[in-house]
Amino acid sequence: MSAVSLSGAPVAKEVRAQVADNVARLASEGIVPALAVVVATDNESTHWYVRSIAKSAAKAGVDCRIIDLGPTASSAQLQATLTQLSEDPQTHGIILQTPLPDGVQVDELVPHIAPDKDIDGANPLSLGRLAVGLPAFAPATARAVVEMLVHHAVPVEGHHVAVVGRSAVVGKPLLHLLLERNASITVCHSRSRPLEDYTRAASVVVVAAGRPGLVTDRHVAPGAVVVDVGTNVLEDGALVGDVDAQSVEQVASALSPVPGGVGTITTALLLLHTSVAARAAVEAKGPLVSSGTVGSHG
Repeated sequence: MSAVSLSGAPVAKEVRAQVADNVARLASEGIVPALAVVVATDNESTHWYVRSIAKSAAKAGVDCRIIDLGPTASSAQLQATLTQLSEDPQTHGIILQTPLPDGVQVDELVPHIAPDKDIDGANPLSLGRLAVGLPAFAPATARAVVEMLVHHAVPVEGHHVAVVGRSAVVGKPLLHLLLERNASITVCHSRSRPLEDYTRAASVVVVAAGRPGLVTDRHVAPGAVVVDVGTNVLEDGALVGDVDAQSVEQVASALSPVPGGVGTITTALLLLHTSVAARAAVEAKGPLVSSGTVGSHG
């Protein structure tokens, strides 16, 4: 058996098409969706990623403003910036990029992002709304997993999905997104022993633990679908996921690649969320979002 590749490229293309449609509709009313990305680091890979967001935004007709406060910014400065952006009617979406300066805690900052502009689901209020089925922006990476599964027609309703990793960025929001699609979920973590007892019982395995090569063929049931969310840079500069692709692709029916998988979809979703937030601001109805997918609601 050789696993089918769950490419992120066609999914991202579909999302970008929805962004283009939303932006065109807004442009007809004289509105340009605006995204603010707040940065406070000298980490070059972070700056590369932020520049890639800005480049994608420019292509999509979204105004992207990078606010670089520098690696010595204080928590008070960051809080003030996020509050100001949240109150600015010309700003529709806000991203707080990590890593942050030493001593600055992300948990102290994200509550200062207005939920209706929280396009990457960082504010705990956003996760809380997701948990009870209310409209909210999901973290883009978690939603990217769902978009990939839907696009590639991977069934989850009535199926057992194992999620490896319980972060607030992927694992926890993904739990709620998949529950809304009537999946049965097991969330695994560093104390789930032995891990393969949980993952081998699942027909879909999503791995987002931040540990290269964590999941191997012994963790996957024959014919299962595996989505690798990991992005780990090795000493030689190679980018690898959390899945040992060489062994897993011999037993899985489908596997998402790294790179070229989930990460490909994430930036497109951030722009989609920004365009949706802009429309919501125009209509003054709050965030017009749900856990549905691009094909179901845009």
